[in-house]
Amino acid sequence: MSRVPQPAPQRAAVTSPDAEVLVEVDHLSTHFPVRAGLFGRRQALAVRAVDDITFDIRQGEVFGLVGESGSGKTTLGRSLLQLVKPTSGAVRYRGRDLVALSERRMRPLRRELALIFQDPNASLNPAMTIVQGVGHPLRIHGLASSRAEARQGVAEMLVRVGLSPPEAFLDKYPEDVSGGQKQRLVIARALITNPSFVVADEPVAALDMSVRAKVLELLLDLKRDLSLTYLFITHDLATAKFLCDRIGILYLGNMVERGPADALFADPTHPYTRSLLDAVPVPDPSRRGRERRLPSGEVPDALDPPAGCRFHPRCPEAFAPCGWEGADLVDLLERRWSETDVDTFEAELAATGPLDSIQISEREVRFPQGDAGRLVPLLERLRRLEAGRVFSAVTDVTTEDGHVLVQLGEGVGTGPSTGQAGAGGMPSARGRAAPSLIAGQRRRSRYHPG
Repeated sequence: MSRVPQPAPQRAAVTSPDAEVLVEVDHLSTHFPVRAGLFGRRQALAVRAVDDITFDIRQGEVFGLVGESGSGKTTLGRSLLQLVKPTSGAVRYRGRDLVALSERRMRPLRRELALIFQDPNASLNPAMTIVQGVGHPLRIHGLASSRAEARQGVAEMLVRVGLSPPEAFLDKYPEDVSGGQKQRLVIARALITNPSFVVADEPVAALDMSVRAKVLELLLDLKRDLSLTYLFITHDLATAKFLCDRIGILYLGNMVERGPADALFADPTHPYTRSLLDAVPVPDPSRRGRERRLPSGEVPDALDPPAGCRFHPRCPEAFAPCGWEGADLVDLLERRWSETDVDTFEAELAATGPLDSIQISEREVRFPQGDAGRLVPLLERLRRLEAGRVFSAVTDVTTEDGHVLVQLGEGVGTGPSTGQAGAGGMPSARGRAAPSLIAGQRRRSRYHPG
């Protein structure tokens, strides 16, 4: 039966900023190639699960990775351990770049690097007894000369993770113990080789609330007793605040903010971090009507992420420098038409022309089948409605031979104006991840349907 900790959990002491850097991540990217094509024509695409991330983890620190599902947390953790091979960048462990190592040279280092899996039911082999499963790394790395020595090592580790007496567990199978005990077994297996750096991938997410605090306390005890350094992956802000010294916030493969846990919760600087904190329910009736600035729309597709800050299409505070591009203007039209009445939709569609005729680049949007006399006033009206968002990047609206050209730039735009300008041809609208929901319109949006 698992040990029940007596004292209430206490937050770990903050690691000194002067502590030695154990792991250094330098412009790390991990992309997954995707082959897509029709009738024999193939197009090379890549899911940018981790994209140009830089940070470091100090000796003895708990560094938290926080983000929504699909933000790249698990891929980043596995990339650090070289369980997933990065596309580019460097991961330096004690000054040695792991990305450059072959698997043969990497293997001796794996005893110093460990992973605690999220789902104990999936990570424990049901055909192995507990002594076999937990002791398996000892055999792989040649750390036990005999079965008796391996059995003794496993027994000592079971006691350390709170499974005592060990004789009651050694010859059982994973299915014979509870969920909390299984998670302790996963922790025991990760630590059996005496590692220095541990990636904990949502280690309490699969546990009941009554068990989570005990396992979190166990992780802190083990960190102190074994001089461990953690990369702690979670989507739970409360858990991250309790356990972590520093926190990095991930969104769509980018680290949008990082800093000391207390400072990040007290004064978040990135709008996405503020949105995450605003989404947390507060059990205080007096704050029931508090203003909350939450993201709009859906998470963009990692196959074709937005330019600039990847959060800007959903951000309530986005402005020109955030990276608005031509596709964002057409996305705005799609979202607007999915919410308006049929008469407004038909009138505005007649002004813009069919969506699949619109030609898009990063800095321009051309409406070759639009009605300039109705489209320019429509854009001016939308500019007033969307002030401070995509139209903050519009620098000019010109007409040529009846075609309307919208130009976007880095600076804050002054809104649409009418004039004459020459412009060359532009590529057709690029493919997106999910078809528009507007009946009869087939331009593909970067957003997944909700």
